[in-house]
Order: sequence, then C-alpha cells, then structure tokens
Amino acid sequence: SGNNSIATSFVAGGSAKAWLNQSQNNTINDSLNISGLTDNGVGDCTFAFAAVMANVNHSLLGVMNSGGNAANIMIIHNTMATASGRCRFGNYAGSGNSFTPFDDNSVKNTTHGDLA
Repeated sequence: SGNNSIATSFVAGGSAKAWLNQSQNNTINDSLNISGLTDNGVGDCTFAFAAVMANVNHSLLGVMNSGGNAANIMIIHNTMATASGRCRFGNYAGSGNSFTPFDDNSVKNTTHGDLA
C-alpha cells in the first residue's frame, strides 16, 4: 500500500459524466449533470443532460429496484440512446415472458463518455 498513483487525465476520462437517482414519481433524489426529467407515461422516462455529450458514442447503464416484483428489466430506447443531450428509457416488471411497463420506486442511471 502507499504510493500508487494514476494520471488525472485518466481519471477524468474514465469518470461518469452524468448520474441520476430518481423515484417512481420522476423525482430527482440526487444527480450529476442532469437538467431535468420528462414523464412519457408509465415506466417511460427521458432525462436530459445539463452539459451534453460530445457525440452519440457514450455508454449508458441503468438499474432499478422492482419493489417486490419477480423480475425487472430496463430498456434504453434506441432513438434516444444515441442522442448527445438526453436519454429515454423504459422500465418493465414481471416474470417469464410477461413484462409490463412499471413505474419503479428506485431508478439509477450512469453515463460515461466525452463531454462536448
């Protein structure tokens, strides 16, 4: 232990450029670089970046807590996932082959990439 170091540019380049913790009523609990949320319907939300990404090649990761449902999935909408200024995603809960839109009680998203 002791004197390990890493270049500042490496840390800045690999750090999350945006993250979001939201409640099912689309309330932002805490965030970084998020300017707002749009509720598009049950289980369907869009968040906007305060400082946009440099291009459409950023990486998005999202997780949710299904509130007791057997399983849950999050789908990043293709038409919005490649936008530099926003991301739209859908939350679904169910089991087997039967999933329905679901307003989750705890959603977390992280974005990595280059800022414009």
